Amino acid sequence: MTAQSMSTPAMSTPALSCRDVTVRFGDFTALSGVSLDVAAGSTISLIGPNGAGKTTLINALSGRVALAGGSIALAGRDITRLPAHARARAGLGRSFQIINIFAEMTVEQNLRLGAQAHRFRLQPFWRPVEAWGDLTLRARETAAVVGLADVLDQPVGQLSHGRQRALELGLTLMTEPDVLLLDEPLAGVGRQEIAETVALIDRVRRGRTVLLIEHNMDVVMALSDEIVVMMAGQVLMRGDPATVRNDPTVRRAYLGDDEAA
Repeated sequence: MTAQSMSTPAMSTPALSCRDVTVRFGDFTALSGVSLDVAAGSTISLIGPNGAGKTTLINALSGRVALAGGSIALAGRDITRLPAHARARAGLGRSFQIINIFAEMTVEQNLRLGAQAHRFRLQPFWRPVEAWGDLTLRARETAAVVGLADVLDQPVGQLSHGRQRALELGLTLMTEPDVLLLDEPLAGVGRQEIAETVALIDRVRRGRTVLLIEHNMDVVMALSDEIVVMMAGQVLMRGDPATVRNDPTVRRAYLGDDEAA
Protein backbone atom coordinates (compact mmCIF):
# COMPACT_ATOMS: atom_id res chain seq x y z
CA MET A 1 0.00 0.00 0.00
CA THR A 2 1.46 3.33 -1.03
CA ALA A 3 1.78 6.34 1.25
CA GLN A 4 -0.74 8.14 -0.94
CA SER A 5 -3.39 5.41 -0.51
CA MET A 6 -2.90 5.49 3.26
CA SER A 7 -3.50 9.22 3.45
CA THR A 8 -6.81 10.75 4.50
CA PRO A 9 -9.30 10.60 1.59
CA ALA A 10 -9.86 13.92 -0.13
CA MET A 11 -13.10 15.67 0.73
CA SER A 12 -15.70 15.86 -2.02
CA THR A 13 -16.10 19.14 -3.85
CA PRO A 14 -18.24 21.58 -1.81
CA ALA A 15 -21.60 22.50 -3.30
CA LEU A 16 -20.72 26.13 -2.62
CA SER A 17 -17.49 27.71 -1.46
CA CYS A 18 -15.78 31.05 -1.16
CA ARG A 19 -12.19 32.02 -0.48
CA ASP A 20 -10.98 35.27 1.10
CA VAL A 21 -14.13 37.15 0.09
CA THR A 22 -13.89 40.85 0.85
CA VAL A 23 -16.64 43.42 0.25
CA ARG A 24 -16.29 47.15 0.76
CA PHE A 25 -18.81 49.95 0.61
CA GLY A 26 -16.67 53.04 0.29
CA ASP A 27 -14.34 53.12 3.28
CA PHE A 28 -16.40 50.54 5.18
CA THR A 29 -15.30 46.89 4.99
CA ALA A 30 -18.45 44.77 5.27
CA LEU A 31 -16.66 41.43 4.73
CA SER A 32 -13.01 40.83 5.42
CA GLY A 33 -11.39 37.69 3.99
CA VAL A 34 -14.31 35.31 4.54
CA SER A 35 -13.70 31.68 3.51
CA LEU A 36 -16.45 29.06 3.72
CA ASP A 37 -17.21 25.60 2.35
CA VAL A 38 -20.77 24.27 2.26
CA ALA A 39 -20.97 20.51 1.76
CA ALA A 40 -23.50 19.11 -0.69
CA GLY A 41 -26.78 18.23 1.00
CA SER A 42 -26.01 20.10 4.22
CA THR A 43 -27.87 22.93 5.92
CA ILE A 44 -25.60 25.61 7.38
CA SER A 45 -26.92 28.63 9.26
CA LEU A 46 -25.22 32.02 9.49
CA ILE A 47 -25.80 33.77 12.80
CA GLY A 48 -24.41 36.88 14.41
CA PRO A 49 -25.48 40.32 15.61
CA ASN A 50 -26.86 42.95 13.26
CA GLY A 51 -24.10 44.26 11.03
CA ALA A 52 -22.07 41.05 11.24
CA GLY A 53 -22.07 40.68 7.45
CA LYS A 54 -24.50 37.75 7.06
CA THR A 55 -26.72 39.24 4.35
CA THR A 56 -23.72 40.83 2.64
CA LEU A 57 -22.14 37.39 2.38
CA ILE A 58 -25.28 35.93 0.80
CA ASN A 59 -25.46 38.93 -1.54
CA ALA A 60 -21.84 38.32 -2.52
CA LEU A 61 -22.42 34.61 -3.11
CA SER A 62 -25.49 35.29 -5.25
CA GLY A 63 -23.78 38.01 -7.30
CA ARG A 64 -25.70 41.01 -5.98
CA VAL A 65 -22.70 42.88 -4.62
CA ALA A 66 -19.25 43.21 -6.17
CA LEU A 67 -16.21 41.72 -4.48
CA ALA A 68 -13.18 43.77 -3.56
CA GLY A 69 -11.28 40.49 -3.38
CA GLY A 70 -11.65 36.73 -3.21
CA SER A 71 -13.39 34.03 -5.24
CA ILE A 72 -16.62 32.01 -5.26
CA ALA A 73 -17.24 28.52 -6.65
CA LEU A 74 -20.43 26.54 -7.25
CA ALA A 75 -19.83 22.77 -7.32
CA GLY A 76 -16.19 23.48 -8.16
CA ARG A 77 -16.99 25.93 -10.97
CA ASP A 78 -15.63 29.44 -10.53
CA ILE A 79 -18.61 31.82 -10.65
CA THR A 80 -16.85 34.89 -9.26
CA ARG A 81 -17.42 36.95 -12.39
CA LEU A 82 -20.88 35.64 -13.27
CA PRO A 83 -23.83 38.05 -12.86
CA ALA A 84 -26.71 37.13 -10.56
CA HIS A 85 -28.99 35.78 -13.29
CA ALA A 86 -26.25 33.49 -14.60
CA ARG A 87 -25.63 32.13 -11.10
CA ALA A 88 -29.34 31.41 -10.81
CA ARG A 89 -29.24 29.50 -14.08
CA ALA A 90 -26.23 27.57 -12.79
CA GLY A 91 -28.27 26.32 -9.82
CA LEU A 92 -28.00 28.96 -7.11
CA GLY A 93 -31.37 30.05 -5.68
CA ARG A 94 -31.81 33.00 -3.36
CA SER A 95 -34.68 34.34 -1.26
CA PHE A 96 -34.86 37.77 0.39
CA GLN A 97 -35.75 39.38 3.72
CA ILE A 98 -38.36 41.45 1.87
CA ILE A 99 -40.90 39.46 -0.11
CA ASN A 100 -40.65 39.95 -3.89
CA ILE A 101 -44.02 39.04 -5.40
CA PHE A 102 -46.75 40.60 -7.55
CA ALA A 103 -49.58 41.10 -5.09
CA GLU A 104 -52.28 41.72 -7.70
CA MET A 105 -51.48 38.50 -9.61
CA THR A 106 -52.56 35.00 -8.61
CA VAL A 107 -50.33 32.38 -7.04
CA GLU A 108 -50.18 30.44 -10.31
CA GLN A 109 -49.35 33.55 -12.33
CA ASN A 110 -46.51 34.47 -9.95
CA LEU A 111 -45.04 30.98 -10.13
CA ARG A 112 -45.40 30.76 -13.89
CA LEU A 113 -43.62 34.09 -14.22
CA GLY A 114 -40.78 32.69 -12.13
CA ALA A 115 -40.55 29.73 -14.50
CA GLN A 116 -40.56 32.02 -17.54
CA ALA A 117 -37.76 34.15 -16.13
CA HIS A 118 -35.67 31.03 -15.62
CA ARG A 119 -36.49 29.54 -19.03
CA PHE A 120 -36.09 32.63 -21.24
CA ARG A 121 -33.79 35.61 -21.28
CA LEU A 122 -36.46 37.24 -23.49
CA GLN A 123 -40.02 35.90 -23.62
CA PRO A 124 -40.88 34.94 -27.26
CA PHE A 125 -43.48 37.60 -28.08
CA TRP A 126 -45.14 35.49 -30.79
CA ARG A 127 -46.39 32.87 -28.31
CA PRO A 128 -48.85 33.59 -25.49
CA VAL A 129 -47.91 32.52 -21.97
CA GLU A 130 -50.68 29.92 -22.02
CA ALA A 131 -48.92 28.11 -24.88
CA TRP A 132 -46.18 26.93 -22.55
CA GLY A 133 -48.14 24.15 -20.85
CA ASP A 134 -45.05 22.70 -19.19
CA LEU A 135 -44.51 25.96 -17.32
CA THR A 136 -48.07 25.88 -16.00
CA LEU A 137 -47.59 22.27 -14.91
CA ARG A 138 -44.32 23.18 -13.19
CA ALA A 139 -46.05 26.08 -11.41
CA ARG A 140 -48.80 23.82 -10.13
CA GLU A 141 -46.35 21.15 -8.98
CA THR A 142 -44.34 23.76 -7.08
CA ALA A 143 -47.50 25.19 -5.52
CA ALA A 144 -48.24 21.72 -4.16
CA VAL A 145 -44.71 21.42 -2.73
CA VAL A 146 -45.02 24.70 -0.82
CA GLY A 147 -48.58 24.07 0.33
CA LEU A 148 -50.38 26.51 -1.96
CA ALA A 149 -52.26 24.17 -4.27
CA ASP A 150 -55.56 25.23 -2.70
CA VAL A 151 -55.06 28.93 -3.55
CA LEU A 152 -53.69 28.78 -7.10
CA ASP A 153 -56.28 31.26 -8.41
CA GLN A 154 -56.19 33.59 -5.42
CA PRO A 155 -54.52 37.04 -5.70
CA VAL A 156 -51.33 36.95 -3.69
CA GLY A 157 -52.17 40.15 -1.85
CA GLN A 158 -55.01 38.31 -0.12
CA LEU A 159 -52.73 35.64 1.36
CA SER A 160 -51.41 35.70 4.92
CA HIS A 161 -47.79 36.75 5.38
CA GLY A 162 -46.76 33.17 6.06
CA ARG A 163 -48.30 31.96 2.82
CA GLN A 164 -46.67 34.83 0.94
CA ARG A 165 -43.37 33.61 2.36
CA ALA A 166 -44.23 30.13 1.09
CA LEU A 167 -44.88 31.60 -2.36
CA GLU A 168 -41.54 33.39 -2.36
CA LEU A 169 -39.84 30.10 -1.52
CA GLY A 170 -41.81 28.54 -4.36
CA LEU A 171 -40.52 31.22 -6.72
CA THR A 172 -36.99 30.34 -5.67
CA LEU A 173 -37.69 26.66 -6.32
CA MET A 174 -38.96 27.46 -9.82
CA THR A 175 -35.34 28.05 -10.84
CA GLU A 176 -34.63 24.40 -9.88
CA PRO A 177 -31.70 25.30 -7.61
CA ASP A 178 -29.22 22.82 -6.19
CA VAL A 179 -28.16 25.38 -3.59
CA LEU A 180 -30.62 27.58 -1.67
CA LEU A 181 -29.65 30.83 0.03
CA LEU A 182 -32.45 31.71 2.46
CA ASP A 183 -32.32 35.16 4.08
CA GLU A 184 -34.60 35.29 7.13
CA PRO A 185 -37.45 33.16 5.75
CA LEU A 186 -39.41 33.67 8.99
CA ALA A 187 -39.25 37.48 8.87
CA GLY A 188 -42.74 38.86 9.45
CA VAL A 189 -44.34 35.44 9.84
CA GLY A 190 -46.93 35.37 12.61
CA ARG A 191 -46.41 33.15 15.63
CA GLN A 192 -49.28 30.90 14.58
CA GLU A 193 -47.61 30.23 11.19
CA ILE A 194 -44.03 29.65 12.36
CA ALA A 195 -44.36 25.88 12.79
CA GLU A 196 -45.90 25.52 9.32
CA THR A 197 -43.16 27.63 7.73
CA VAL A 198 -40.39 25.71 9.50
CA ALA A 199 -41.92 22.43 8.35
CA LEU A 200 -41.92 23.80 4.78
CA ILE A 201 -38.24 24.77 4.99
CA ASP A 202 -37.41 21.37 6.43
CA ARG A 203 -39.27 19.72 3.55
CA VAL A 204 -37.70 21.67 0.69
CA ARG A 205 -34.16 21.44 2.02
CA ARG A 206 -34.17 17.65 1.62
CA GLY A 207 -31.80 16.76 -1.21
CA ARG A 208 -30.57 20.34 -1.48
CA THR A 209 -27.77 22.41 -0.02
CA VAL A 210 -28.96 25.31 2.12
CA LEU A 211 -27.25 28.38 3.55
CA LEU A 212 -29.69 29.97 6.00
CA ILE A 213 -29.85 33.28 7.85
CA GLU A 214 -32.37 33.23 10.67
CA HIS A 215 -32.69 35.04 14.00
CA ASN A 216 -34.96 32.45 15.62
CA MET A 217 -32.37 30.37 17.47
CA ASP A 218 -34.76 27.49 18.14
CA VAL A 219 -35.27 27.15 14.39
CA VAL A 220 -31.54 27.46 13.70
CA MET A 221 -30.73 24.74 16.21
CA ALA A 222 -33.44 22.45 14.84
CA LEU A 223 -32.58 22.75 11.14
CA SER A 224 -28.81 23.19 11.02
CA ASP A 225 -26.13 20.58 10.46
CA GLU A 226 -23.58 23.29 11.27
CA ILE A 227 -23.66 26.90 12.37
CA VAL A 228 -21.28 29.66 11.29
CA VAL A 229 -21.01 32.59 13.68
CA MET A 230 -20.07 35.93 12.13
CA MET A 231 -18.86 39.11 13.80
CA ALA A 232 -17.73 42.37 12.17
CA GLY A 233 -17.51 40.89 8.68
CA GLN A 234 -15.52 37.83 9.67
CA VAL A 235 -16.15 34.22 10.69
CA LEU A 236 -15.86 33.96 14.47
CA MET A 237 -16.36 30.20 14.69
CA ARG A 238 -18.06 27.21 13.08
CA GLY A 239 -19.42 24.05 14.65
CA ASP A 240 -22.41 21.81 15.23
CA PRO A 241 -25.41 23.34 17.06
CA ALA A 242 -24.45 21.98 20.49
CA THR A 243 -20.87 23.26 20.21
CA VAL A 244 -21.98 26.72 19.12
CA ARG A 245 -24.70 26.95 21.76
CA ASN A 246 -22.22 26.22 24.56
CA ASP A 247 -19.29 28.27 23.32
CA PRO A 248 -18.51 31.08 25.81
CA THR A 249 -17.20 33.40 23.08
CA VAL A 250 -20.47 33.13 21.18
CA ARG A 251 -22.49 33.64 24.34
CA ARG A 252 -20.49 36.75 25.19
CA ALA A 253 -20.88 38.09 21.66
CA TYR A 254 -24.64 37.78 21.82
CA LEU A 255 -24.80 39.10 25.35
CA GLY A 256 -22.82 42.14 24.28
CA ASP A 257 -25.17 42.72 21.36
CA ASP A 258 -28.21 42.42 23.61
CA GLU A 259 -26.80 44.87 26.11
CA ALA A 260 -26.01 47.32 23.35
CA ALA A 261 -29.60 47.06 22.15
